[in-house]
Amino acid sequence: MPTPHNQAKEGEIAKTVLMPGDPLRAKFIAETFLTDCKLVNTVRNMFAYTGTYKGKKVTVMGSGMGMPSIGIYSYELYNFYGVERIIRIGSAGAMVPELKLFDIVIAQGASTNSNWIGQYSLPYGTYSAISTYAVLRQAIESAEKHGYPYTVGQVMSADNFYNNPPEVWKKWADMGVLCAEMESYALFATAAQCKKEALALFTISDSLITHQETTSDERVSSFTRMMEIALDCIKE
Repeated sequence: MPTPHNQAKEGEIAKTVLMPGDPLRAKFIAETFLTDCKLVNTVRNMFAYTGTYKGKKVTVMGSGMGMPSIGIYSYELYNFYGVERIIRIGSAGAMVPELKLFDIVIAQGASTNSNWIGQYSLPYGTYSAISTYAVLRQAIESAEKHGYPYTVGQVMSADNFYNNPPEVWKKWADMGVLCAEMESYALFATAAQCKKEALALFTISDSLITHQETTSDERVSSFTRMMEIALDCIKE
């Protein structure tokens, strides 16, 4: 059923949704990988496309930037469209020297500087937001099948893109956090609350250590290895 943020009709959204942040990346994935593709949402230009990949129905939809944005879209997909699995496919900034531009990170869990979890009124503790193991395992198996190098570990979901002070990220790196992004914690928490599945995959787009970075065009069209891994995780 349509929501305030999604005009797709009943049956137009698949059980598995791939969610890049950039809606133009959703368009690229749909046009590059999917057959029988249909544009099912244009509200706020947050494009959603549904088609098939190797005979399996899948939807690709942008999430926008930040936890509030992906929180809205994932909540509606899980609760109003019957989506069972959401796989975030995004870019991230490397926080450890081992990660280079275009390397793939599979998020086992997400830390955050956000108070996102406060809405659930959990008592006496800090919630650990983690991916769904079954999907995590599928992604690892896909990466190994394709021969794509990957790293599994913890990511940092930040409320801010620019750091103040600039080097504050180093404290997270000291705790073994691999890279910085802005959405996964909210996705994992929303999936847990809705009793659904979630995973996040990343391609390193820049380095907080070397200050190297990819271009906006590269971020749209050059992250195909990560996209292939996510497409191998479509739920039947």
